Amino acid sequence: MKFILIPSLLVSSSSSSTNFLKMDSTISETPQLTHLAALPYPGRGHINALMNFCKLLSLKNPNILISFIVSDEWFTFLAADPKPPNLHFATFPNLIPSELGRAKDFPGFFRSVNTVMEPPIQTLLTHLHPPPSIVVADSFLTWAVRFGNRLNIPVASFWPMSATVLSIYYHFDFLKENGHFPADLSERGEEIVDYIPGVSETRLADLPTFFSGDGHEVIDLTLEAARSIDKAQFLISTSVYELESSVIDVLKLKFPFPVYTIGPCTPYFDAPNGCTDDYLRWLDSQTEGSVLYISQGSFLSVSSAQMDEIVAGVKASGVRFFWVARGNDGQLKGVDRETGMVVGWCDQLRVLCHSAIGGFWTHAGWNSTLEGVFAGVSMLTWPIFCDQVPNSKKIVEDWKVGVRFKAVGGRDLVRRVEIAEFVKRFMNSDSVEGRKMRNRVLELREICRRAVAKGGSSHSNIDAFLDHIGISYLYG
Repeated sequence: MKFILIPSLLVSSSSSSTNFLKMDSTISETPQLTHLAALPYPGRGHINALMNFCKLLSLKNPNILISFIVSDEWFTFLAADPKPPNLHFATFPNLIPSELGRAKDFPGFFRSVNTVMEPPIQTLLTHLHPPPSIVVADSFLTWAVRFGNRLNIPVASFWPMSATVLSIYYHFDFLKENGHFPADLSERGEEIVDYIPGVSETRLADLPTFFSGDGHEVIDLTLEAARSIDKAQFLISTSVYELESSVIDVLKLKFPFPVYTIGPCTPYFDAPNGCTDDYLRWLDSQTEGSVLYISQGSFLSVSSAQMDEIVAGVKASGVRFFWVARGNDGQLKGVDRETGMVVGWCDQLRVLCHSAIGGFWTHAGWNSTLEGVFAGVSMLTWPIFCDQVPNSKKIVEDWKVGVRFKAVGGRDLVRRVEIAEFVKRFMNSDSVEGRKMRNRVLELREICRRAVAKGGSSHSNIDAFLDHIGISYLYG
């Protein structure tokens, strides 16, 4: 077993017992170091959200000790990123076969995460010194609550998706009782589901993609992730209370332990680093609100044929674009800087907050969704998988801060002519629809910013969580 050696955190050569941290009023009186072990699911969006939460805890009180536990492979990706001095990595060997790369075989990858990772992480936890006082584990590590209870360590289940999606998964039996699972979406996609607690009326086609394809193959693990929360000692939601208050109120009544909404779990707290990247200089040269920012996430992608249509359509629209593309997006090579700019990576939140950005083409992953709202940018959604579909519905219908291609998810390609016209309409800030959408997203931006400001819902919940685990916060 390999560990990264760190100051004040020693790894013993033999197993050590852990001390149970009681969940009662005496907890804050215990004069002991609070050592938090963070266990992310090994996916970029999951890791980013949990890392941002850990950084927020560190900002609140630099005396909390945080061990962020990842595989050797993920450590190589994360080691160079700035982090507070009291946050350290502990690693374990890569155990998931490379042929199960997340995008190559998602069902196989998900099952491996929930079979091969538990033993080495449990061994690692029992060798950390001082023993962890609390474990914060991604809910999709379905074994984490179970082994935390076995080791007598309280566990905070960290839900990295919307509270709406949690309620859908948690109340999945309601779908079966009402004859909505399984269902043929080609025939019944327009049927309405209006009985999930706290969740607004939605079409079957706008539920997470567990009805078909890869999602259907892992529905058992997905439901286990939601239901494992029952045995946790806390639930931490990356949502913002005011954005999903009805469903969060339902969850607070459902669970007999604290439910903390601490979102958005994005790096809004990072100070500008003074970087002068070429892409920021390019954005500085553009007219306010004129650029469409395009990012389809780091996981799955559309087909090559559909990408050809998207690239051609965006170019034909005449709208300037800033595109984060993967290395295999050859269709974007040779883009003229008068037309747009293509990069392999960027500081997404900083780009979204730039005055030149007038719209965000997004896959509607939860982190990206909250970053778009926090930046006050309207969204054009192209969901691909899982919770991206209900997130898209929330953006367009519930929050009314975006639009979506209605043909997405069908069997036929969305053609370049349709894409070009859609992009032009979306980026037209002078239209009545465009003005309403942009005014509404600015309202939600203020809601998010009030939530993370001193006294706001997320700010206060982080303070309450720290107090509950036995460490009073130091900074406002």
